[in-house]
Amino acid sequence: MSRRLAAYAVCIEDGRVLLARYVSPYGDGTWWTLPGGGVEPCEDPFDTVVREVAEETGYSSVVERLLGVDSRVIPSAERRLPGPEDHQNIGIYYAVRITAGTTRPEPNGETAESVWTPLPDVPALHRAAIVDVGLTLAQVQPLTGHIPPIPVGGLVVH
Repeated sequence: MSRRLAAYAVCIEDGRVLLARYVSPYGDGTWWTLPGGGVEPCEDPFDTVVREVAEETGYSSVVERLLGVDSRVIPSAERRLPGPEDHQNIGIYYAVRITAGTTRPEPNGETAESVWTPLPDVPALHRAAIVDVGLTLAQVQPLTGHIPPIPVGGLVVH
């Protein structure tokens, strides 16, 4: 089984959430996601989320609190690029506050744009399940930092 550890930023201000439009380098589509990405070797996930927000959005940010952790196994047949094995994505979610900067596309990256999106508009977007996980963690704030699995299907993708 392959595995990825990632850190994601949940930035909510004035009833809006900061979303990033991901464009797949494999030509299999575009969808909305949270700013964030893979933890580099020897990197603290806390530092990862600040780095990824800057890289993907152009904003400087600070972490305000840990929201929780989500672990999901994507069966090999459901992976965007089918492979011989299942894939586990472990996501660490942080509440993050933007402190400076202006939005811009990710230079030489996969984030085409970042947009402050009104929360009521999110359910109508083609989006990664991590958006729903992050928003649920921010809204529910479970003491355990864990929520039930978010189902995929329709507008929600792995």
